[in-house]
Amino acid sequence: MIVTLSETLDFRDFVLLDAHNSETAFLDNLKKRFTEDLIYTYIGTLLISVNPYKELDIYTKKQMDLYMGVNFFELPPHIYALADNVYHTMLSEANNNFILISGESGAGKTEASKKILQYYAVSCPSSTLLDTVRDRMLMSNPVLEAFGNAKTMKNDNSSRFGKYMDIQFDCQGDAVGGHILSYLLEKSRVVHQNHGERNFHIFYQLVEGGEEDLLRHLGLEKDTKRYKSHSPGECSNVSSINDKNDWKTVKNALSVIDFDANDIEHLFGIIASVLHLGNVHFDGDTKGYATLNTNAALRWVSKIEAKSEEVKLVLSPFTVDHAIYARDALAKAIYGRAFTWLVNRINESLENKDSGRKTVIGLLDIYGFEVFSVNSFEQFCINYCNEKLQQLFIQLTLKAEQEEYEAEGIGWEPVQFFNNKIICDLVEEKHRGIISVLDEECMRPGDATDLTFLDKLEEKMGNHPHFVTYKLADKKTRKSLERGDFRLLHYAGEVTYCVVGKRRRKNTSQMSVNLRNMFSGFQNLLFYMIYSFSIGFIDKNNDLLYKNIKDVSALGVATQFKNSLLRLTEILTAKEAWYVRCLKSNDNKQPGKFDEVLVRHQVKYLGLMEHLRVRRAGFAYRRRYEVFLKRYKALCPATWPHWKGVPSDGVEKLVQHLGYQPDEYKMGKTKIFIRYARTLFATEDAFEISTKIETCWRGVQARKERDRRAWAVKIIKQLVIIS
Repeated sequence: MIVTLSETLDFRDFVLLDAHNSETAFLDNLKKRFTEDLIYTYIGTLLISVNPYKELDIYTKKQMDLYMGVNFFELPPHIYALADNVYHTMLSEANNNFILISGESGAGKTEASKKILQYYAVSCPSSTLLDTVRDRMLMSNPVLEAFGNAKTMKNDNSSRFGKYMDIQFDCQGDAVGGHILSYLLEKSRVVHQNHGERNFHIFYQLVEGGEEDLLRHLGLEKDTKRYKSHSPGECSNVSSINDKNDWKTVKNALSVIDFDANDIEHLFGIIASVLHLGNVHFDGDTKGYATLNTNAALRWVSKIEAKSEEVKLVLSPFTVDHAIYARDALAKAIYGRAFTWLVNRINESLENKDSGRKTVIGLLDIYGFEVFSVNSFEQFCINYCNEKLQQLFIQLTLKAEQEEYEAEGIGWEPVQFFNNKIICDLVEEKHRGIISVLDEECMRPGDATDLTFLDKLEEKMGNHPHFVTYKLADKKTRKSLERGDFRLLHYAGEVTYCVVGKRRRKNTSQMSVNLRNMFSGFQNLLFYMIYSFSIGFIDKNNDLLYKNIKDVSALGVATQFKNSLLRLTEILTAKEAWYVRCLKSNDNKQPGKFDEVLVRHQVKYLGLMEHLRVRRAGFAYRRRYEVFLKRYKALCPATWPHWKGVPSDGVEKLVQHLGYQPDEYKMGKTKIFIRYARTLFATEDAFEISTKIETCWRGVQARKERDRRAWAVKIIKQLVIIS
């Protein structure tokens, strides 16, 4: 009988595609599963998720119950299976774990993160205190989405900031707290959006869903088109978004997270002030200075009153362009600092004050690789972040895996892969990288321009294989470049960045001294705290401090972002890694459509084929001999209850007793390596059976002891009566 390729596909784990190691077979399997609404597939323990752009009935409470406590490969691939396996690994090994969710914008990263969080909320033990913690964790999602997500051309609910969340568990496996770190909020969206895009959701939710009394108090009208900060996108209404319903969800979520009514009122007052700022318009006088053509919008902004009864009027001779820049810088600063304050308040509500030992599961949902028709500073930072995460993936799953086999004396055939360290160095290297050059140019006197920044880049890295400009390009490439552009050859593909506006305005993002000084006079304590906390004036007890303001101001935005990424990398490398790779099925958000060219590109740049080859050539599981022996020693008479010899000898006795075949495992210098997941799961099943038998035996013994004592008490009572 002849079996065709199509008949052998539909594998739930790509590692099982032994006869078909090609990219074509990989894509065929993905596509076949996708057409049957099977959007999840494994590569070992790595989960691939393909966005179907439609609702699937696979996230019910019944589905959650089905996956609780079940071995990873017993049921079809699912986000719940991964979440459950991470949870039980954390419990059994008492170590910290993290789940890295990656993929392009619109691939489904945020939804995957929400599904994992919802699973833990349902599956973990319950009590009144724990329910409060879990409710706050869940309710943090709609709040952060409202203030940090927006509609883009690629995604109606795109995260415009990066989020890392630690979920803290006690030794019983109860979720007892959490902590959120946020990265690089896209503040420029507050004042400008590309055509077909929107500002952050909260602005539309407030205007469309806000109660009449609240809107009247804030000076707002139920018409988002009246606010010029929304005008560039010309996309206020989106069929997939219900701003009125989302407003109710956010207000309820804020109360669950323990925001009081006063804070909520002031918070929305600040959001309204940003809307009014966008309507402040300038005209030029005969001398070229900016003048206000109307002060109606400014009057609403100034409802945040000064502390002093004496109002000082400061006149600054700005040009119209300079005045617009100052206005926009103020709006971005207010919103950015409000977001920082919001995250800190959520963290306060999630904080666990118990000093007992805790383990954590981290969730990293961070912006995907972005390529637009015009790519500016934000895309540069976002794509640099993706380079760093790809480098981490390489270090933890490809490079480290091969180095471990070598260190343990395990023979195998090395897998070739592209190491993107060369690109990370191009961006972040001290004194030579793009970010260092950008900071140098920002600190130069007034003669420095965006184009002198580009000249400096060409001077320092003109021979780099991943960097090209109009001046450095050959004739063919030059046709696709402007004189103010530079192009980076990222691991995920080529991206051309526009230099104009990148140097001073976006990397420094500083307000004028007059605007900074103005904040010290605000009576609204929340507004004052929002501004002060984010630049280091105030600690948790609201005590005034002075924490190196000059140093904070001197650091460019890109350098601050680079430093925060380095700290994030340190956090992640201290934990055991798990991966969800999200893929877009098509660029048009069309249900059921599988664009093979687009998916192939994502498979290639996410390194999925290299990961598959490593998993095939390597071993699914490895543990130190002491840990393996401690867990499974009860399965072998020779190792139970105590093995007195060398741990490696005990493990060898144990696996021989269990019937491991020579091709199923290897003995390293300090660890046992098990090639197939099925081998480990058979061992785990035997362990669970033995544990149940032991539990039953203990129960029987306990009942016997209880009956014996009851019988003894009965006899004693009878003797007492007789006597």
